[in-house]
Amino acid sequence: MFGLFENEQTKKVKSHLMNLAALAKADGHIDEREMNFIVAVGKKNGMRADDVRSIVANSGAVNLVLPDNDSERFDQIFDLVDMMLADGIVDDHEMDFCIGMAEKLGFRKAIVGVLVRKISIGVKDGLPREQIKTESESFLNYNGTHPKGSGL
Repeated sequence: MFGLFENEQTKKVKSHLMNLAALAKADGHIDEREMNFIVAVGKKNGMRADDVRSIVANSGAVNLVLPDNDSERFDQIFDLVDMMLADGIVDDHEMDFCIGMAEKLGFRKAIVGVLVRKISIGVKDGLPREQIKTESESFLNYNGTHPKGSGL
């Protein structure tokens, strides 16, 4: 597994994987596609599949580390929404979890529902992540509701 002295980036990745695992469990179980998605996110961030599965299995053992910049915040909520859509069924609990996580990630309560829905529609329409990110940034900046007032 990981050493006693893991770096901040590793902590952030583990935290993100924990958030994804919590969303996957929101409907009562982790679907195979959801687990594959979580493993893919872990691999994209330099982790082995076995380590990712261990993190998911021991989901209560990791302290959450929230992202410290807008781009990472968006990427995390994007991955959460993307995973919510992975099994083809959007459960109300999953949607509520995504909205709650967007708020915890620092997005303003007044717009988190719209943000999650904008990302969801973009993913369903097959738009590239960067295009959804740009359109979301425009929405957030236009509505004066962007966290910390800076760009994504």
